[in-house]
Amino acid sequence: MISKLVALATAMLIASPALAQTGDAAKGKTVFARCMACHSVDRGVNRLGPSLAGIMGRTSGTVPGFAYSPAMKNAKIRWDAKSLDVFLTKPAAKVPGSKMIFAGLPNPADRANLIAYLASSSGK
Repeated sequence: MISKLVALATAMLIASPALAQTGDAAKGKTVFARCMACHSVDRGVNRLGPSLAGIMGRTSGTVPGFAYSPAMKNAKIRWDAKSLDVFLTKPAAKVPGSKMIFAGLPNPADRANLIAYLASSSGK
């Protein structure tokens, strides 16, 4: 019985985006430099890619004024730490047919740091 409770508690901790992502926002700002050619963290500033301001909790394909691919519009991903981590690993694998040409961030620490930065910049 105790081993089942320990296993359940461990699974809950691993599944929690807040606990699973322990990134450093300052380091994430440096990682974001790779994204800046296409994205901004300022509201209403779309570039080749949509603004990432307020991304946490937003549904994919919904930034006003940005012309998304049908694939991204139809993906209906709710962006949080977990979904961003999966997407940023290899965007084309998560949303085939997306206009995003970035190969991805294979380093888990880079992804965690970037996600922490995006979360801290979400209110801009």
